[in-house]
Amino acid sequence: MKFFDVLIVGGGVAGMQCALVLGSAKDKEYAKDKSVGIITHQRASHLQNAKFNNVLGLPKGTLGEDILSEGKRQLTETYSSIIQIENEKVLKVEETKDGFKLITNKSFYESKKVVLALNYAKPFEIKGLEKFVIQHKRANPAKDRIQLKNDNFLIQENLFVCGTIAGVRSQFAIAAGSGASVATDILTIWNDNIPTKVHDKA
Repeated sequence: MKFFDVLIVGGGVAGMQCALVLGSAKDKEYAKDKSVGIITHQRASHLQNAKFNNVLGLPKGTLGEDILSEGKRQLTETYSSIIQIENEKVLKVEETKDGFKLITNKSFYESKKVVLALNYAKPFEIKGLEKFVIQHKRANPAKDRIQLKNDNFLIQENLFVCGTIAGVRSQFAIAAGSGASVATDILTIWNDNIPTKVHDKA
């Protein structure tokens, strides 16, 4: 069993952006001893079939499937301290005295904090979290999408959510921003609740 300070569930745009921001703080005093992991294979991402012309910084025609593969490579090469867990699906989340236990189809992990970064499609199949599932507040009702109840991306203490499952619209920049927001919230907690962000510098 592996122990984490933060374990992200979902390797789409929100989850990967959250992991990248957490990784970028690896040399900060408040974060240098923290262990972070991301379970990148949860379910098929809507990003796989996307094509982007309206995202700042992405060349016209960028494919979502390329972003997914490039994101994993970027995380590996730039922030290798972030542990990527592939080919596992979270089946159940249980509260423990120190945080949460995540049971997958192959193993189980414990983490002080968990970030759920999933898409908003039905069905929601992670046991232990059913009580938080509600109708998505910003999606077209005809699509019958879901979200997890949260207050500014916080479901309950040490349990965060980002991406469309947090209730944000299915727009690349919005989903990515929600992942970055959650990451900086976690960094703020680690930094004795001093409002914290990380800017890369040359």
